[in-house]
Amino acid sequence: MAALKLRPRARRFGPRSGQTAMEFALLWAFVIVPMTFGIIFTAEMYWVWHAMVEFTRDGARYAATHCWQSDAGNVISYMQANVPRTMDINQFQSGGSAQINVQYFSIDPNSGALNAFSGCSADCSTTCLPDTVTISVTNYTFGRFVNYVNLPAVTMPAFPTSMAIQSNGCDPEQGVCNP
Repeated sequence: MAALKLRPRARRFGPRSGQTAMEFALLWAFVIVPMTFGIIFTAEMYWVWHAMVEFTRDGARYAATHCWQSDAGNVISYMQANVPRTMDINQFQSGGSAQINVQYFSIDPNSGALNAFSGCSADCSTTCLPDTVTISVTNYTFGRFVNYVNLPAVTMPAFPTSMAIQSNGCDPEQGVCNP
């Protein structure tokens, strides 16, 4: 018996020859790349979201342990100096669009309701202490990635954080307050 010699088949070119390459190109261009960038955008937005929550908590802790000022200048200055690096710092400093809101409240002894703190004649005194403070941030927009694809920026929530006043920077025994 003679050995059969098989020769390789010649590749036939026909209507299906580039179909796989074209399907991959379309899938890559219209599904995989946009989905990858969408995942990156969402992850970065949640990262900034978490930073905003921690930012307002830190501001509330600072306000609860430092002197009350009628204009809340000390709290706003502290927060503007300590904006997390993950956030757009320019929105908070030098007249940016984001606003830091500081509200002090006092508890009505009769009803237990919170009322806006009316203040006193002098800032930072041992006789003039609010009961709670609420810090929030308004008009902060996240648009790092969406600006490149001409989509509108995402406006973040206010993230209000309330905290009971702890010492307000005052030592009632010595009668002094530290800003």
